Amino acid sequence: MPNFGTFTVLRPYGLLKQLSNGVDTTCLQAFSNLVTWLIYLENGAIIYATNSVEPFDRLERHLRRLNLLTSETRVQLRMTFEQELFNQSIADSSDLSTQPADYQAIHWLINEGYLDDAQATTLIQELVKEVIESFLLVKTGTYALSDAQQTVTKICRLDVERTLDICQIRLQNWQSFTPQISSPYQRPYLLINSKLTSKNLPKLPPELTIWMKGFSLRHLAVIMNQDEMQLVQHLYPHIVQGGVILHEPDPPFDLLPKYQPEVLASSRYTTALLNRQFIDTVVEPSNRNAESAVEDLTLVVRSLKTSPLSSQNLQELIILNTINSAPERVTTNTVTAKKTYKIISVDDSPTILKEISRFLESENFSVVTIDDPLKAVMSIIRHKPDLILLDLNMAGIDGYELCKIIRNNSLFKHTPIIFVTGNKGLVDKVKARLVGASGYLTKPFTRAELLKLVFMHLV
Repeated sequence: MPNFGTFTVLRPYGLLKQLSNGVDTTCLQAFSNLVTWLIYLENGAIIYATNSVEPFDRLERHLRRLNLLTSETRVQLRMTFEQELFNQSIADSSDLSTQPADYQAIHWLINEGYLDDAQATTLIQELVKEVIESFLLVKTGTYALSDAQQTVTKICRLDVERTLDICQIRLQNWQSFTPQISSPYQRPYLLINSKLTSKNLPKLPPELTIWMKGFSLRHLAVIMNQDEMQLVQHLYPHIVQGGVILHEPDPPFDLLPKYQPEVLASSRYTTALLNRQFIDTVVEPSNRNAESAVEDLTLVVRSLKTSPLSSQNLQELIILNTINSAPERVTTNTVTAKKTYKIISVDDSPTILKEISRFLESENFSVVTIDDPLKAVMSIIRHKPDLILLDLNMAGIDGYELCKIIRNNSLFKHTPIIFVTGNKGLVDKVKARLVGASGYLTKPFTRAELLKLVFMHLV
């Protein structure tokens, strides 16, 4: 029988510490503020952790951050597994017979040869840390412990205590910027104010000012190829002086718990933070072996495939590293200022076409607008765009049919196609996936929403 607990105050840290002493295979399900956390454990070690807030956004960010996949493969991954995520969202949340869709996606990347075991382990490590960080901030909620045997297939095992140590330090880093910054998903905007330019403030990198148009701090860090703490340190003086304002997180990120200006850990963490700066090191898995590809957590790597390394270590490699690490080196080359991407926008509304052109005109995009959907295919073949924005409801031909025609051309099998529509139903989104759409933008949309979607598929 599963164990259930309901608390006025949920203490995630103590709960995970207690579970680290167990020998069972279990899944901790925690619920708070419409968010679900799933933490899979075996013999006191974490196998995987995820939550219900945009798991594929989280997966994609870390894939980009670690420079593990091309943009085309990331789009393919999302198209393949987001339908599974939709199926899970409408199923019984207490049914753990199906592995999380994002974890299935990682297995697929391994099986298809896109990731080796060391790269997958590094990826899981980063995903788990982010999920556990948010879980440690939960104050009230309920939880259930499942003793069912249907659990995730192991790729690696992460030591709970070590993971908690790292997450506590990262949380204290963030808390040092409260109350000005209360969430990594807050969105900074630069104010043009002549009074502020005379103040003795550090100069912001030019590329950072270009991208401060609705992206969250967490997403900006990926775009800027920076560690999150490094980015915040750049922005913080300007936030304090009022030159940069922070908007609240976009839904559904606003559901996640926020940082509070209080000490979560013991005094030894506070002392350590005063003496040194802690920023996690991101490894370069493509250029390192498994032993150096995983850092700052105690990991027991259980390979999916037999390798010389795993056989020498009885298929379990214990990697110990210190918490005190060097400033992060991110390998992703995400800022491509010199490249101009060509975008075709197909819509029978001149107003929408004009709005899309206006939103993208100051960016590194060349926008071609088409107001006659019957002529769209020939124009698309002629221009060979990097991305297509496609209205769903047009006179003469609907977007579903036009998308199928475009996808049938071998030139555009992997070109991102984004539906732009006023339809908000889940059935419409599922149908869009079935005809090969890469994304879905609902009218009316903001510039930030359009840029986020375009950025996700192109940059």
